[in-house]
Amino acid sequence: MKSRKQTTVPLAERMRPTELSRFIGQEHLVGRGKLLHELMQQGQIPSLLLWGPPGSGKTTLATILAHSLAADFIFFSAVLSGVKDIRKIVQQAEQKESTSQPTLLFVDEIHRFNKSQQDAFLPHVESGLLTLIGATTENPSFHVIAPLLSRCQVIVLKPLDKDDIKKIITQALADQDNGLGALDLTIDKEAADLLSGAVDGDCRRCLNCLETAAILATRSREQKQGRITQEHIQEAMQERTLQYDQAGEEHYNLISALHKSLRDSDPDGACYWLARMLTAGEDPLYLARRLIRFASEDVGNADPRALEVALSCRQAYHMLGSPEGELALYQATTYLATAPKSNALYMTQKKIHREIKKSGTLPVPLHLRNAPTQLMKDIGYGSRYQYAHDRPDALVDQQHLPETIAGQRFYQPTDRGYEAVIKDRLEKWRKILQQRGQNNEKKRKKTS
Repeated sequence: MKSRKQTTVPLAERMRPTELSRFIGQEHLVGRGKLLHELMQQGQIPSLLLWGPPGSGKTTLATILAHSLAADFIFFSAVLSGVKDIRKIVQQAEQKESTSQPTLLFVDEIHRFNKSQQDAFLPHVESGLLTLIGATTENPSFHVIAPLLSRCQVIVLKPLDKDDIKKIITQALADQDNGLGALDLTIDKEAADLLSGAVDGDCRRCLNCLETAAILATRSREQKQGRITQEHIQEAMQERTLQYDQAGEEHYNLISALHKSLRDSDPDGACYWLARMLTAGEDPLYLARRLIRFASEDVGNADPRALEVALSCRQAYHMLGSPEGELALYQATTYLATAPKSNALYMTQKKIHREIKKSGTLPVPLHLRNAPTQLMKDIGYGSRYQYAHDRPDALVDQQHLPETIAGQRFYQPTDRGYEAVIKDRLEKWRKILQQRGQNNEKKRKKTS
């Protein structure tokens, strides 16, 4: 007969260990000689920020840490609680202080706290009244205020690997008190492989799926055999969802992987990360915009058609939508990945911005200024301007930069793709103008 706990509390919660010996995964933190293992051995836990993906063990580790300290463990949800609740906790901690029992405050989803809520913790964390353990799936650098971040040690948790997930499955099936042991079930190797690979290292998702699959197995024709099969896992999982947050760090991680794969001329990697983002629900028009940016930033004039392809890709998707229009994204991605690369335009932009910041608003040379009025002509606007089309080769020896930065070279084309043609052309023009200047100087000396 199942206990009430086993019928009302999810398997993932029932299986949550309260001692380190039953904790699976995160060996880089809890293994012998590693940081958290040693801190628990010494009974000294500083304020911590546990940063890791869902189901990696953040809440479980916080609970184990509290048990190791014999601390008053207070669970606090950043979603449901506010500053008023923090004040109550502080008062409670001050009362406990006289009994020498430490207060360990666990704040789930600490990244959801606003600045004033995080500020409310500061003096009490600094004084040692509260040992704060914050859990977050978001990069603390972006979501936790600097003063609080400086008072906490950031601990990075990794997604559990497949072997860890399989150990958790075995543990749950064998546990008679809190797990599925009373059902006397086994799991096929193929089913365990499928489940461990499909949950993206998320222990909670794994146990939730395993619990559903166990229900299916006990009600199916294979009931007498007591086996959880691949079909049970597939039915329990339904459609797999990928970890992704369009406003969070994973968004930036994936778009960075796409951009760098394109830059490194790897169409396979680029298409993979494109597919990952599309499958996870990213806005395809956002991806099209990033491809347009890439066409100028990393291809540029090495292949001037790259920008046309990227712009056409956006137009095609806008016209067709999903799924038909997504093929245009793949076409543009493979074109950009296999195009010759140049960041000369990007570097030109950076050099010019640095120069403008350094030299300020330098005046336009008089000969380049337009002179629509007689007064402007009288004071020299447009004087000695040479009209390029008056020359057979359309080349004039004329200064186009302000006097103080004359001769600077901002655009430096590479030897790759069409930019090599541009480079040769510029060098040829400069030689012609240099020769023409030398000839003019000789003529001037003769006449003088």
